Amino acid sequence: MANFGLSRLTVVDQFAPPWREAKSAVGAPELLCSAQETATLAEAVSDCTLVIGTGSLTYRKPEQQVVELPDLAPLVKRELARGGRVAMVFGSEKHGMTREDLAICHCLAVIPTHAGQPSMNLGQAVAVCLYEIAARVQNPETAAATDERGNRSHRIGADDAGADHGLSTTSGNLDILSELIQEVMEAAGYSPRSMQSANRHDLHLMLRRMTLSALDTRRALGLFRRVLWRLRHSVNSSGLNRLP
Repeated sequence: MANFGLSRLTVVDQFAPPWREAKSAVGAPELLCSAQETATLAEAVSDCTLVIGTGSLTYRKPEQQVVELPDLAPLVKRELARGGRVAMVFGSEKHGMTREDLAICHCLAVIPTHAGQPSMNLGQAVAVCLYEIAARVQNPETAAATDERGNRSHRIGADDAGADHGLSTTSGNLDILSELIQEVMEAAGYSPRSMQSANRHDLHLMLRRMTLSALDTRRALGLFRRVLWRLRHSVNSSGLNRLP
């Protein structure tokens, strides 16, 4: 990251001993010491409007858009140009990104490699990806930075009557919508409790495929909140029927 002029690092569920040792790495102590630490990936990317997962397709059936690394820069440039915030996510050295991690990514970036050796060392993969972004997107961090009272402040429930209809919603707001839809599904008896995990995974993917704007997300939240209220306060011929 230091080699290519990037400094906003977030480490998810870090393994403490090597993380402490890494903070003394030569050449980038400020970057590592200022890194954010979160318990979950969802928390790490909650304010991002484009989340890019990384990995190989060798043992994985993709469930979202797959973008080869040379084609990634235009997506990043477009999102930054309209005031969004972009995250590129790398999994662990041993296992890469899990299926659950990828469910909260808008797309999967892959590095074209020789068919005989599709897997790359994590550090090398990070360097290749960051070089490609830095070379094709001028000052990506500067472009992503916005006034705290501007685009990054758009949150569900804010007074955004004049908001840009094309501004992407954040990953965190999609998670709020996903949780609300799950409540509606449960209240409506949509599926057995044993299916909740699968439903959550599918909702995470579906909402990101839909590329909702911030305004669309607010409207959807209002709609599903009203539906949930109706389900929990429904009246039938036998009187008040409160669903669980």
